[in-house]
Amino acid sequence: MPKPFLSIEGLAKRFPSPGNTAEPLTVFENVSLGIEKGEFVCIIGHSGCGKSTIMNVLAGLDEATEGAVIMNGKEVRGPSLDRGVVFQNYSLLPWLSALKNVTFAVKARHKDWPRDKVMAHSYKYLEMVGLSGGAELRKPSQLSGGMRQRVSIARAFAIHPELLLLDEPFGALDALTRGTIQDELLKIWRGTGQTVFMITHDVDEAIYLADRILLMTNGPQARVAESVEVGIPRPRSRDEIVEHPNYYKVRNHLVHFLARRSKELAGSANTTPNGQPETVRFGEGIDEEQSGRPPLYAINQ
Repeated sequence: MPKPFLSIEGLAKRFPSPGNTAEPLTVFENVSLGIEKGEFVCIIGHSGCGKSTIMNVLAGLDEATEGAVIMNGKEVRGPSLDRGVVFQNYSLLPWLSALKNVTFAVKARHKDWPRDKVMAHSYKYLEMVGLSGGAELRKPSQLSGGMRQRVSIARAFAIHPELLLLDEPFGALDALTRGTIQDELLKIWRGTGQTVFMITHDVDEAIYLADRILLMTNGPQARVAESVEVGIPRPRSRDEIVEHPNYYKVRNHLVHFLARRSKELAGSANTTPNGQPETVRFGEGIDEEQSGRPPLYAINQ
């Protein structure tokens, strides 16, 4: 069976105790999962379970203590323009305009492109997130928080990364701005077919955006316990998604896991084959004979 586009294999992160006087602190361990090309995956868990550390390892900004990350057949070692990152704090260059923040990244990605092509390409992605008509010429200090995040998203997508990593990108935004940028993110994602791995604490956001939602137990010694398939057709609209029969089944399952089971499962060993998380799918007529897949926790309601 061929490997998925992104394969996370036996990942663990441990920190030595001061003076090596005690057992090392294990943040997470035995994280093994696969993500297919073009898939949108969200990961949820309580603070301290290691979500951001996993994302930093995927980005090549941190090293795991154990395990490996294989992307498109190659082991991830250090940062690369094949992976774009959107941080919660925007990470824009304050002395450059919104447009130049994007062109800076595009020029690094496409060194052979002429200036006119770089400008047109960068402007197109700023237009896609609703920044044009002069807003693209402002510096970050002259933009609202929502507009800065749009620049960050446009910059990440404009370099055409094979994997887009989002670390709670909408956490600091008000509800209306968050909804608008979520829709713009989905619009660009549908147009590019890029693979997305996103950290969020917002259950409703995860259901609206993701194909699958990964659930982590509490740390230390956290692990990815479940992979919940959303199973709601795309394109999704905010007013219609709540009418889908799966919506509240998925939502209630996520809330119950975060409120109770994430603590109950903390520190427990993973008993599934190859450390893969248990697959959870909602609906009727589920075929539990899935060759090559981890055990299926089917819920028929």
